[in-house]
Amino acid sequence: MRKVVFVAPFFKPATVRFIQSVAKLEEIRLGLISCDSPKNLGDGLRARIGHHAHVGNCMDAGQLAIATRRLYREMGGIDVMFGALEEMQVPIARVRDFLDIPGLRTEAAINFRDKARMKSVLRANDVPCARHCLVTNGPEALAFVHAVGFPVIVKPPAGAGARGTFQIENEAQLRDYLGAYKPDPRRPTLFEEFIKGEEYSFESISIHGNVVWSSLTRYYPSPLEVLENPWIQWCVLLPREVEHPRFENIRAANDAALKALGMGTGLSHMEWFRRTDGSVAISEVGARPPGAQIMSLMSYATDKNFYDAWAELMVFHRFHAPERRYAAGAAYLRGTGRGKVKAVHGLDRAQKELGSVVMEARLPQRGQARSSSYEGEGYVIVRHPETEVVKKVLHRLVSLIRVEYE
Repeated sequence: MRKVVFVAPFFKPATVRFIQSVAKLEEIRLGLISCDSPKNLGDGLRARIGHHAHVGNCMDAGQLAIATRRLYREMGGIDVMFGALEEMQVPIARVRDFLDIPGLRTEAAINFRDKARMKSVLRANDVPCARHCLVTNGPEALAFVHAVGFPVIVKPPAGAGARGTFQIENEAQLRDYLGAYKPDPRRPTLFEEFIKGEEYSFESISIHGNVVWSSLTRYYPSPLEVLENPWIQWCVLLPREVEHPRFENIRAANDAALKALGMGTGLSHMEWFRRTDGSVAISEVGARPPGAQIMSLMSYATDKNFYDAWAELMVFHRFHAPERRYAAGAAYLRGTGRGKVKAVHGLDRAQKELGSVVMEARLPQRGQARSSSYEGEGYVIVRHPETEVVKKVLHRLVSLIRVEYE
């Protein structure tokens, strides 16, 4: 009987899917640490959680350690402790170190979390990545920009999901940015060269440091462009042909990056670019499951539930590689305006033209508040055996459907 502790600060829909997958595992004893009350979970799921510890802040390693020690005593030890969120990886690793629980250790977790340190580690190991500088003052920023040229990307060292990321095009914008944010040693900013090319993700399953399965997606357009233009409806495409020779260079770079950063057993999510000359550059890597519905896309492409697969991987260190039968993709529905959703146009036509390949949809509802997430107010997931068909369907969806706000 494996004694498992899962950390989930708040019970958002995506987080609950992970809890459900862990809870359905056989031969485990499950403890949950959260800021939310288990009363906010359904009766069936709550019944499968044997132990619970409440904390005021799951990101505080001290509070997390106190809660974990309590569960350690109640459960008679802990074999596995983990969570799905990017922000949780370092606090959980610190507690693992403190209580000698197996799993990713603090130094490796910081390698994945601190983007400036990550790139330094990658470059020291000859892994291709964007040039960068951790800026603590204006002169450092100017020196970096003069070395790499405009545009540049600026982001917080511990960012996630492109939050807090900006593209600076010229000296006027740079002056405005430095005047507004004023980086200093206590609040450094990561400056990174802008890479022109196609933007992708790369997902990997690793067991004891060895990559045993991988997948990838293509973004249309880039996540940064999506953030800077809230009206853009965007797409993620998971091609069926992920084993194509044109991806050999990123597979090699991914394996080298994970080894350098210290990946053990888990699912990783990498953001990367293909330049116009075919070369690749890694933007960043997370030691956690991907967002943007990519878990669902991998599930639909293989007919394997990747939420369940990740839970089994983390708890039992095993993974059964599935056959890839389909291409899959997600279209994210967003619009202009700041009020609530007034209407969604084009749904009937989209259903008539494309409904046969739709696998899942969460459509914006009238009166729904505008989302603060880059994923928008809704999404549509499609699949088909041919990648080009999925690509055309995604582009058709975002051209047909229009979200109108009050």
